[in-house]
Amino acid sequence: MSGRRRRRPVVLQSVRPPTATTNPYVVQLVDACRELTDVDYFRWRRGILGRYDVLHVHWPEVMLRREGRTARLAAQLRFATLMLRVTVTRTPVVRTLHNAAAHEPGSRWENLLLTWCERLTRHWILLNPATPVPRPAPSRVIPHGHYRDWYPVTGRAQVPGRVLHFGLIRPYKGLDVLLQAFRALPDPAASLRIVGRPTTPQLRALVEDACAADPRISSRLDHVDDAGLAQELEEAQLVALPYRNLHNSGALLLALSLDRPVLVPDGVTSRAMAAEVGPGWVLTVDGTLDAPALREALAATVRRPPGRPELSGRDWPAVAQAHLEVYRAAWRGAP
Repeated sequence: MSGRRRRRPVVLQSVRPPTATTNPYVVQLVDACRELTDVDYFRWRRGILGRYDVLHVHWPEVMLRREGRTARLAAQLRFATLMLRVTVTRTPVVRTLHNAAAHEPGSRWENLLLTWCERLTRHWILLNPATPVPRPAPSRVIPHGHYRDWYPVTGRAQVPGRVLHFGLIRPYKGLDVLLQAFRALPDPAASLRIVGRPTTPQLRALVEDACAADPRISSRLDHVDDAGLAQELEEAQLVALPYRNLHNSGALLLALSLDRPVLVPDGVTSRAMAAEVGPGWVLTVDGTLDAPALREALAATVRRPPGRPELSGRDWPAVAQAHLEVYRAAWRGAP
């Protein structure tokens, strides 16, 4: 066996070193994989000029999108240089498909760069088996790891009737539908809490207007740290995520990791998660969420069997081992 195959592969993630707003999924993945091989976060200089064996790409559109035309053009040129470097050195690319497609459409030039990245991908990682693969290449389903070891237990008491919607507030997440359904709910003891940073001024105004119109609705429209988010989740009786297109959801898994029932649209993803975690944890609504469905979901949380959601298949050591096997397969397959 060659020396290359005896040593551990050096893996460069496409995500920058963590900050206060970094998705904990990435941090937990890197920490777990570092127990098995050499893994580092992304810096442009390292990506273009450094030495590594595998490039693991997450959300490539994030690497291209910047505010302002000049900054966006610079990011696109850097990304093109990275793809050229990977092409010339024949460095294998592993790509995790977090979504079936980007949530917001990009420009024609962005789409060309993303297509280039797809063509260079040697191995796909899918978070669920329903994810379509853009181009033929080996693929493997590796479930999204849970958050049970990340978020602190704060000991906050549950607020009866509290419905929580949290996470980055984006148009596809159906917050407008949730607000309409809740405001039609004739229950003075119910409350709706909106937590997260809106991505558009229109979404911010939507929430602020709803809070002004209904005293049962309150909000915290900014990034919330881990302890603060854990408190919000512990106070909730129900988490409502009425996404218009639910494919993979870190918010769904986070709520389940902190033992909170979740209301989501019916579909392949929600049914699979419901079967995995056990009865009473993943509640579904067929069609558009309305006040009766919201009332029934709140009642169902009271009838839920005791215990915790079953998430043992998402323990991080197993997730990391599966990633290492994909890294090795992509690396050893490189010319």
